[in-house]
Amino acid sequence: MSRLSHSEIHMVHRIGWLRAAVLGANDGLVSTASLVVGVAAAGSGRTEILVAGLAGLVAGAMSMAAGEYVSVSSQSDTEQADLARETRELKDTPEAELDELTGIYVGRGLDEDLARQVAVQLTQKDALGAHARDELGISETVTARPIQAAVVSAMTFAAGAVIPLIVASAAPAAQISAIVAGTTLIGLMALGGLGASVGGAGVVKGAIRVTFWGALAMAATAAVGWVFGVAA
Repeated sequence: MSRLSHSEIHMVHRIGWLRAAVLGANDGLVSTASLVVGVAAAGSGRTEILVAGLAGLVAGAMSMAAGEYVSVSSQSDTEQADLARETRELKDTPEAELDELTGIYVGRGLDEDLARQVAVQLTQKDALGAHARDELGISETVTARPIQAAVVSAMTFAAGAVIPLIVASAAPAAQISAIVAGTTLIGLMALGGLGASVGGAGVVKGAIRVTFWGALAMAATAAVGWVFGVAA
C-alpha cells in the first residue's frame, strides 16, 4: 500500500518579524492618520497638515525602532543570561541536569526509562540545546533578534505612515479629514486581514479588531482638533 506524503506548514517561525511588522505598519498608519485628521479638524491648511504628518512619520519611525531594539534586547539579554547559567550547571552538576531533563520528559508523558534514554541521547548530542529548548523554552525559531525587530518596525511604520500623507496631499482641502479617515479604515481592514492571514489566524477577526482601534484613535484626535479649532 502506498503511503501518502504528509506536509505541514507552520507559522511560528514568523513570530519575530511578523509581530514587529504588523505593529509597525498599524502604528504608522493609525498614528499618522490620526495626527492628520486632528490637525485638519482644527482648521489648519494643507501645508501645516503635511508638515505635522511628516514630522510624525520621522519621529514615529525612530521611536518604534528604538523601542523595539531596547525591548527585544532586554529579552535577548535575559535569554543569554539563562543560557550562561545553564552552561555552568551542565559543567558543574551534569547528573543533576540529566535528572532534571528526565523529569521534564516524564512530566510530558514518557515513562521513566524511556524519558531517561531520551535525556541521555539528547544530552550526548547537544546538552545545552536540549535544556534551552525543553527547560527554558528558548529555540532558534522564536529567539529574540533586536536589530531585525528594530529595522522591520521602522520600515513598516514609515510604509504605513506614508499612506495618509499621500492621501492628504491629493485630497481636496475641505475634505482631507473625511477622505484620510475613510482611506485609513480601508487600509486598516486590509492590514489586519493580511497580518492575520500570514500568521495563520482568522482574517475577519484580525481585520475587525485593527479597524476598531484605528477608528477610535482617529475619532479621539478629530475631537481634540475640533475643540481646539473652535476655541481658536
